[in-house]
Amino acid sequence: MKSKQVLEMTDKELQTKLSELKSELFFLRFKHATNQLTNPNVLVTTRRDIARIKTVIRQRELARAKETEHKG
Repeated sequence: MKSKQVLEMTDKELQTKLSELKSELFFLRFKHATNQLTNPNVLVTTRRDIARIKTVIRQRELARAKETEHKG
């Protein structure tokens, strides 16, 4: 998933995608532990996607906090 795609998503879409990726990561770790994972790089990309989404969510939270700070 590209950063541009993440930035274009709404907050609700980001939360949904984050929960999907966390679930996927759980099953990928399970497969990796039982040697059923054919491509271990999938773990890395999934973790990076989760980090990207969390970063965008946090950036938006900080931007909202800054806006309310200036209004008050």
